[in-house]
Amino acid sequence: MDNTEPKKVILIGAGVLSSTFGSLLKNIEPDWNIKLFERLDQPAIESSNERNNAGTGHAALCELNYTVEQEDGSIDIEKAKEINEQFEVSKQFWAHLVTSGEIQNPEAFIRPLPHISFVQGSDNVNFLRKRYEALSPLPMFEGMEYSQDLDELEKWIPLMVKGRDRDAIVAASKIDTGTDVNFGELTRKMMKSISGHDNAEVYYNHEVLGFERRRDGKWGVKIRNLEENRIDYHIADYLFIGAGGNAIPLLQKTKIPESRNLGGFPISGAFLVCKNPDIVEQHGAKVYGKEPPNTPPMTVPHLDRRYIQGDQSLLFGPFAAIGPKFLKHGSNMDLFRSIKLNNILTMTSSGLKNAALVKYSIQQVMMNKADRMKELRKFVPEAKDEDWELIIAGKRVQVIKDTYAFGKGYIQFGTEVVHSEDKSVMALLGESPGASTSVSVALEVFEKNFPQYMEKWTPKFKEMIPSYGQSLIEDSELLKEIRKATSKELGLK
Repeated sequence: MDNTEPKKVILIGAGVLSSTFGSLLKNIEPDWNIKLFERLDQPAIESSNERNNAGTGHAALCELNYTVEQEDGSIDIEKAKEINEQFEVSKQFWAHLVTSGEIQNPEAFIRPLPHISFVQGSDNVNFLRKRYEALSPLPMFEGMEYSQDLDELEKWIPLMVKGRDRDAIVAASKIDTGTDVNFGELTRKMMKSISGHDNAEVYYNHEVLGFERRRDGKWGVKIRNLEENRIDYHIADYLFIGAGGNAIPLLQKTKIPESRNLGGFPISGAFLVCKNPDIVEQHGAKVYGKEPPNTPPMTVPHLDRRYIQGDQSLLFGPFAAIGPKFLKHGSNMDLFRSIKLNNILTMTSSGLKNAALVKYSIQQVMMNKADRMKELRKFVPEAKDEDWELIIAGKRVQVIKDTYAFGKGYIQFGTEVVHSEDKSVMALLGESPGASTSVSVALEVFEKNFPQYMEKWTPKFKEMIPSYGQSLIEDSELLKEIRKATSKELGLK
């Protein structure tokens, strides 16, 4: 394959992952042809939408599931360091988009917001204290505070302390350098920039129906124009599938070997939302708790201050709900259509292994508002029913796969990148913290699928992401320098 010839790349899905990959690609290879197809009529309608996810940058500042207590009582902080570094990489690229003029008004998608961890009960308090002791000496987590004093916590989270038993065993850690991120707005800004690129075309209301591997090694893509009810065919050297919950069914349609023995478990999220300004003003932070025993990471309760198109609200959840759709705007046949001969054993094994998860999801579905308010009052003791309403958020499809370590039917929590052997197909599957770490995920795709171009591309990557190729975990001076620059460029104090 001629490496000097401009390539044709088709991106599927107009969410944060496709828009990030497209934004990077048009910068490093401005002569390559980019076509992006989205089934809906706008970008960021599904999981990337600010009303369909919990928002806020996952930087492991308060998310307790990234710091796991080991059998000997020690705290494994390696995942927290990795996530923190990846979020810093994302911020660098967003800052580049702002300084280069590709997007404007960063305050519309990112703003400062303290991140707080809050726990209850002796065991959880001991865990949080040990977590604080492990993280706070690191430059990455500089400024982290810890307290078990309700009078001190009342200054941090007054809404959560008001009405609480003064003898309650509670603790919290706080760090003021967190953020609230509106990934829907960020995605729309990047998509607008891609649409204005000379060699890019963006098609909404276009549904990808199937793929054909041509004799010349390229891909033929069959697409329905939903507005005109017309079938079109497009040719690509590379396919990038970033279609959220629909990524698994699309990957299966490529029929590449890597698409076999893969499945998905769809879960909806529901949140309680408060828009009463008198209540909202009392809580200015993102607060994460500890997941209930024997439940997956997605069950971690959190209470967030949100800023969406000028409106401020509080959001509490998530409450899980199950259903067969892979997308919020999907079909009730999605799950059943994804079951193939090559993954039926994987799916069956997963169901048997994860009976507790299925049971938990069913219990969540059976909850009424009174049950959900009871959970909320563990965070906000004086919460009133009339101040909170339930909203249904987006879909998450947990990847199910076979692994050497865990056998058949292992549920993968997080973002999974699948590559074809010939590097022509790239698919991003899974969920959180995908949006927050989207730039690192996209860089991984470039590095693994385009090794022949990396020598050429590396200088441009370093221009857009100054820490590229270096460790922010190991180099504290570089971390300090990067944070100072990105905070200035993104308007973060």
